[in-house]
Amino acid sequence: MNIALASLPAEPGRENEDFAAAAAGAAVLLDGAGVAGAETGCTHGIAWFSSTLGGLLLSTITAHPARSLADCLADSIRAVRSLHEDSCDLSYRASPTSTVVAVRVSAGALEYLVLGDSTLLLAHQDGKTTAVTDQRLDEVGKRLRGPVDELLTGSPEHAAALAEYRDSLTGLRNRPGGFWIAGPDPQAAEHALTGAFPLASLESVTLLSDGATRLVELFELSTWEQTLDVLGSSGPDELIRRVREVEASDSGGRRWPRGKAQDDATVLHCVLRLGGRGVKAVPRASG
Repeated sequence: MNIALASLPAEPGRENEDFAAAAAGAAVLLDGAGVAGAETGCTHGIAWFSSTLGGLLLSTITAHPARSLADCLADSIRAVRSLHEDSCDLSYRASPTSTVVAVRVSAGALEYLVLGDSTLLLAHQDGKTTAVTDQRLDEVGKRLRGPVDELLTGSPEHAAALAEYRDSLTGLRNRPGGFWIAGPDPQAAEHALTGAFPLASLESVTLLSDGATRLVELFELSTWEQTLDVLGSSGPDELIRRVREVEASDSGGRRWPRGKAQDDATVLHCVLRLGGRGVKAVPRASG
């Protein structure tokens, strides 16, 4: 397995709330989230939460190969909670949360877990492409974000509407009819999308935060197959560069309404076999 990693914060100098890491036969990616302008109740912050949970999750899924990924995530959420529940108020509605994508090689299969709106992208040897994304957050968001999309991104009016939207979204977090995401409650892990693919059927495995999927999912200027071509020929850095280029061309969000003009973007690309579609070369790891 050859791994390439690239990650950029939304803006230079700002803290990156994404986290990604890999070990032998396993990888994780998390995209931290909060409510803009709201107190989190946590003295550590969103980046601390996503990186701490991500590190513990990677350690747990590699140390306990017989334990399910969902149980490993629940264990890791409990462990993070124990690290700061005495110093932070975890009852806050806006307490730090994170999406989670995790994969692990086990008994000839690639196990996966997806929670929240980050994406697992698989290239199959037969030429097919599979994208696994938890759509529940997007489905809830579409019902609430109409007023946000009508305003110029970055304007005071947009910021106020965005804060109200995110507050409403938080009220639907980790409950039936809403969406599920990693936060203070380990029961969220029970609602993750999980499954497995035969390892021999795969050419590459890619984990992406939603900031890195914008060319496909938000801008609709690319396909997953074209994304794999870019990753195979030029690596994750080039994919993120193209995302930034399009974001800069519409910084006010007129063509593509969005909450953030730019977002943290992270790609972890694992090449399993050379010579297949979209796997022209093995890019070097970067970050």
